Amino acid sequence: MACPAGKMDMDTLDSIIAQILTQASGDDEVFQAFGQLIKDTVNLPADGFVIGEPIVITAIEYSGNARRGLTAACRREDGSDHVIALSEVMFPRAFTGGQAVAAYRRWLGLDPFCAWDQTVSPNRRHHKATSDDIDLSSPVELVILSVKERTARCRLLESNRIITLRAGTVYNAIPGHIVTIHPKKQWRYGGHPYLSGEIASARLDVQALNLVPLGLADRGVWDPREHYWGEEDEPLEEWAGPIIDSGPRPMFEMKQVIPGESGSGPFDDPISRAVDLTHAGEIEEARKVLMELCQADLRCLDAHSHLGNFVFDYSPQKAIEHYEVGLRIGELSLGDNFTGVLAWDFMDNRPFLHCMQGYGLCLWRLGRFKAAEQIFTRMLWLNPSDNQGARFFLDEVKSGITWEDGQKQS
Repeated sequence: MACPAGKMDMDTLDSIIAQILTQASGDDEVFQAFGQLIKDTVNLPADGFVIGEPIVITAIEYSGNARRGLTAACRREDGSDHVIALSEVMFPRAFTGGQAVAAYRRWLGLDPFCAWDQTVSPNRRHHKATSDDIDLSSPVELVILSVKERTARCRLLESNRIITLRAGTVYNAIPGHIVTIHPKKQWRYGGHPYLSGEIASARLDVQALNLVPLGLADRGVWDPREHYWGEEDEPLEEWAGPIIDSGPRPMFEMKQVIPGESGSGPFDDPISRAVDLTHAGEIEEARKVLMELCQADLRCLDAHSHLGNFVFDYSPQKAIEHYEVGLRIGELSLGDNFTGVLAWDFMDNRPFLHCMQGYGLCLWRLGRFKAAEQIFTRMLWLNPSDNQGARFFLDEVKSGITWEDGQKQS
């Protein structure tokens, strides 16, 4: 029996389970059927995690013990071998055979979509790249996670294993970008893998990053009839008409990810520390904090926004790349036909809206008026209260006023 391809959802998993149950008699045959399905769909060896420790699964079997179920033969980084219940293994979200394992977990009554890359922690451990992962005679694709002066922490695009890149132009790399490397040398130092080479190209492809979309919490309905549009004797602004005519729309709050947030206070988090460091003039220290957040979880939209802010004044070409990474990662949660409202009143919406504003302002500064107009219009649809002043930017952009002239007038 083949595991259906495509998006994992409960209906798909229930279909897999139903097919197995109709063909099996008793738990032993069910375990055997799941074991065969997983063998057919999971490419071994495969990376996984057990209580936070990275391991490599070398075999999946059913030994006849129904209480233990399917077992996984695992190898730790120190080379030691162990056999544990497959239900104790966490896999990366996007790995081959994920539906089969998820269906098995659902049949056991466990969370079927329990994935290691859904956890948020600055100290998350990862699998390290090995000499077998990289062919020095061919280009290598790496996802930039964080950047220092001469090195970048990266993960291999296909395997999600971690490696440190040394390259002459690495300081200008953007967390979230996929870079193509012409490799020169690979080595290990202090137990960590390194790669040197030249960056041949960089691109943004958030779909290829296999990130878990940020959650959207239902916050009721936004009704334009209850919204303040100005005094009754004031003319309605042109942009507001279509929004009012569209009628009530669902309202949401986008989950905010801040790895390392203690929860002990509203200002006790890495973003606040980065802001304080910036105000104190310690820009490089602030940049380090933000890079560490990106390394822990690329879905930290606030980190991308602040990294863009650092270079906005003197390099809109570089700032727009930071803003766009945050914008596109946030858009993973919205899909192609999102018509809801992301109100500024809900704090966790603000990182996404900040990225969108920064992106729009950079488009304007770079003379891309039509694209900037589309972004500012969209900002008004997402947040009609317009706490960021998108309506003023929109008016100037539609009038063909340059960013520099707009600054003079303000």
